[in-house]
Amino acid sequence: MSPKKPFARNAWASSALGTLLLAGCATTPQQPAPGAEATAQAPAASASAQAATETVRSLGVELNHLDRSVRPQDDFYKFVNGNWLKTASIPADRARYGTFIELADKAELAMRAIIEEAGAAQARQPGSTQQKVGDLYNSFMDTQRIEAQGLEPVRAELQRVKALKSAAELPELFAEFMRDGVQVPFGIYVGQDAKQATRYIVYASQSGLGLPDRDYYFKQEPRFVETRAAYVAYIEKLLTLAGEKDAKKAAQAILQLETALAEMSWDRVKNRDREATYNLKTVAELDALTPGFPWARFLKAAGAESTPAVIVRQPDYFQAMSGLLKKTPLPVLKQYLTFKVLDERAPLLSSAFDTANFEFRGKTLQGMQENRPRWKRAVEVVNVSLGEAVGQLYVERHFSPASKQRMQELVANLREAFRKGIDGLDWMSPATKAQAQAKLAKFNVKIGYPEKWRDYSSLEITAGDLVGNVRRGDAFEFNRQMAKLGKPIDRAEWHMSPQTVNAYYSSTMNEIVFPAAILQPPFFNPEADDATNYGAIGGVIGHEFSHGFDDQGSRSDGDGNLRDWWTAEDKAGFEKRTAMLVEQYNGFSPLEAMNVNGKLTLGENIGDLSGLTVAYQSYKLSLQGKPAPTIDGFTGDQRFFLGWAQIWRGLYRDDAMRQMLLTDSHSPPQYRVNGVVRNMPEFYEAFGVKQGDAAWLPPEQRVKVW
Repeated sequence: MSPKKPFARNAWASSALGTLLLAGCATTPQQPAPGAEATAQAPAASASAQAATETVRSLGVELNHLDRSVRPQDDFYKFVNGNWLKTASIPADRARYGTFIELADKAELAMRAIIEEAGAAQARQPGSTQQKVGDLYNSFMDTQRIEAQGLEPVRAELQRVKALKSAAELPELFAEFMRDGVQVPFGIYVGQDAKQATRYIVYASQSGLGLPDRDYYFKQEPRFVETRAAYVAYIEKLLTLAGEKDAKKAAQAILQLETALAEMSWDRVKNRDREATYNLKTVAELDALTPGFPWARFLKAAGAESTPAVIVRQPDYFQAMSGLLKKTPLPVLKQYLTFKVLDERAPLLSSAFDTANFEFRGKTLQGMQENRPRWKRAVEVVNVSLGEAVGQLYVERHFSPASKQRMQELVANLREAFRKGIDGLDWMSPATKAQAQAKLAKFNVKIGYPEKWRDYSSLEITAGDLVGNVRRGDAFEFNRQMAKLGKPIDRAEWHMSPQTVNAYYSSTMNEIVFPAAILQPPFFNPEADDATNYGAIGGVIGHEFSHGFDDQGSRSDGDGNLRDWWTAEDKAGFEKRTAMLVEQYNGFSPLEAMNVNGKLTLGENIGDLSGLTVAYQSYKLSLQGKPAPTIDGFTGDQRFFLGWAQIWRGLYRDDAMRQMLLTDSHSPPQYRVNGVVRNMPEFYEAFGVKQGDAAWLPPEQRVKVW
């Protein structure tokens, strides 16, 4: 997961949390799968639109999306989603499209109604949620005022940079910009101490890059060379609009500075290593690490002076960064920081800035054809600054107590299946099993919405002041984080709003969290067949449980403390299995000359495989020994796998996929289906997969972790 808004781009320690999604061909007709003869041929007996509509409520699978010309034994993802893939298109204002976006669009419409209702109210009580929501939304929609203001809303921030007299003043400026949501070469946040989870502490992490990943600065393939050229042009454009002299030369200097930062930055695989990124430092040790950068001054300016210490995620980066800051000419530092202000504020400024930002960040980086409609971006701004305030209204209107109760039952069933699964592992010793069971027993579960809503009373929102409103929203969140220092752990806190279509696991809290917005079809359908629900939302629940036992989550115990609770032999057995999974996913190539990074995606791939395995066992337990009925020609086991496959249907633009492969810890959607099921013997039995089928893996190459 990522927080409401990172204090500096790339600063959040995502390795501490596992999420469901960051953030999603012509074939020859073959023989139907065993047990699916009634539906696996085209045309199917029940293939009329009317019949498909009638079966959705009982089956829970959208039959019209199935491509019956594809054998499930060869490409299960396309078998389940093929017709959707052929007929769906990515909206012009999106970089990708699929089930997550469909539900996000639905939540967005619901939020629009709530927000515009507040914005249209004639008598809004000053300081009320209605006033804040309405004025923030309206300030984004008031394009006439925004156009007339031009550069004025950021004049003070630009002047702050201009007034910088030497690098010695950077600690206070960095703290100020972090608080206001502007990127600088590193970021801080407050979280639980990974080795002492009962206390809050400051983490410091590398940041400062304007391109999505360090690799964008070095790869020599044509598309990356073109992207760097477009980035320089974008920098030059913003600086020119702001009146910067010799913007072209400044843009080159900024790229050179960021390239130096990228060279010293850790890659994303190394950043996933929770032991390597845990480096506890006193202020004196930090000062010694970064000569010339006084940390006491910086922490005081950030309001974080009460932190017991600082956990530095990439010590050598900080050491090199301090040297770079000292040798970089002051005019270049000013140009860099000026650009960071403009880049952050561009979507909030006049159309010239907004368009330039979209042309690069939307079109060039993600392949989007059009900017999102203004109202959608306005809803997003409100969700970022006032997420739980509007989330409370969303839950009241769109989430039923019955859904929460059913989810609680499913979670309990999945926990029991996971417990039995641990006991049944033939590669793990009783000593490690006991530790795993102790951790599982301490899992906390949050469903739907927070029990305690966030208090926004201190956040000032003013009519007509868009940039000021967003800046104060960022500062509110930053200050809220810093205020945790020295206080007891807030176990009621959520890191996602209820209207978010996602889910997450927190290693330091040892908890799994399911926001209300994901608890809808096709993920969760209270009126659908149990088998389908276990494959869909059951797989999601299992995925989050499994994050507690993936390659990084398994390093923490049930109290959230980073410690090794494995025997040496069991750890070796675990790593042998996960290494096999890495190799499998390394072989997947959704774009020419670009493959999935099996090490980067390992945690999520373990979550998918182990999560679906546990969900299957839970489904079988739910039958209590009774046979499952056949529905529309599909057995219960087949419906289980159909439920999993249909939640991952998705399309990506090539540029968005390119960025995903370099930056995202999740695998592309087709491999979250095909990469998983070919490791599960239950899938082979359900669909009669045999040697020679594309989904076949020799038994000795199949992976089972949990």
